[in-house]
Amino acid sequence: MGSTFSQMKSKIALLIGVILCLSSCGKDYTYRIEGKLSNLETQTIYIVFEKENYTLIDTIECAKPGQFVVEQSIEGFNSATLFFENKSRWLTVYLKPGSTVSISGDVQYPMLLQVKGGKINEQLSAVRKLLSPLLKEYTDLNRQLNNKEHNSIEETEIASRIANVNMQLNEQVTSYIKEHSDEEVSVVLIQMFFMEADDTRRMDELLALLDPRLKSFYLVHTLEQFSARAKRTALGAEAPGFTVENIEGTSVNLDSFASKYVLLAFTAPWCDMCQTEDLYLDKVAMKYPKEEVDILLVSLDSNQKEVRRLLETDSIAWNLVTDSAGQATMLLDLYNVSALPRCFLIDEEGKILLKTENGLEIRQTLEKLFEDEEE
Repeated sequence: MGSTFSQMKSKIALLIGVILCLSSCGKDYTYRIEGKLSNLETQTIYIVFEKENYTLIDTIECAKPGQFVVEQSIEGFNSATLFFENKSRWLTVYLKPGSTVSISGDVQYPMLLQVKGGKINEQLSAVRKLLSPLLKEYTDLNRQLNNKEHNSIEETEIASRIANVNMQLNEQVTSYIKEHSDEEVSVVLIQMFFMEADDTRRMDELLALLDPRLKSFYLVHTLEQFSARAKRTALGAEAPGFTVENIEGTSVNLDSFASKYVLLAFTAPWCDMCQTEDLYLDKVAMKYPKEEVDILLVSLDSNQKEVRRLLETDSIAWNLVTDSAGQATMLLDLYNVSALPRCFLIDEEGKILLKTENGLEIRQTLEKLFEDEEE
């Protein structure tokens, strides 16, 4: 009786194995991402699949408004970042071979999108639900700040409220990370909330609290490398050297700006806050002669002909480098730029004096520098 039962179990196990094998063999993809999003205005979605030292970019059109499916057969990817609404909003999901990741929610609030499929994604979704009031307020306040229809007093008030919400978010996320220091999701949260190019101290402190067993998680190594690069462009550090070619075909390097201040400004054509007038760069260019302050614009736009056409209508002769031959991408990595816009003010000795995305701060810093020199 026991032998017969054992044989029967073996046959059942074999049958299940065959069924699973046939099921998996029928799949012509390694990763599958599906979405059902509300309020998606632009139906083109860009997806960047990422693994160590390699990225793959895909573009899809929604079959129905807000609905899409993307399948990827190449193996080895750790994550995929989806860009919505002309790349103005994005979400990163974490991949597991053979599994499906499902995304749902209001795309106008990407920080609140819910993701199913995979332990990290579902834990992140739980954290998003927990923090949803703060995340919604944070998104709404940032939209208000980017709205040009308010005065300087209102702008200061909104910025203060953003700082307060950000502090509350950081406190709650820090508490979660400490309670879940042995979970991979905590590494993801460190990246999401504490990966600051200007100051990595908080990130370094939280990484040190993680369970040593997480050392093998790929993202830990990524954050450690980021920290090392961030220190390379810390205030007071010597600005990393480079040689690139501007849109006029002229070779440009840091020695080109010797004995004067230089503003290195990273921008992108799709970034509303990256316009030269928003960064006060046009005012800086008109106020200070190039012998005192020079500006090098680095744009992710790779269409040099279109850029030249636009510059022809500008009264200022900008010194500009595009992403032709990957030049802008190389400089983004060299200067550890994780968000746009980003500006570096480099002094006459080649030291980093300021890094900011705030045009008013650039203008005020230069005014103070030249006031001090006059005294």
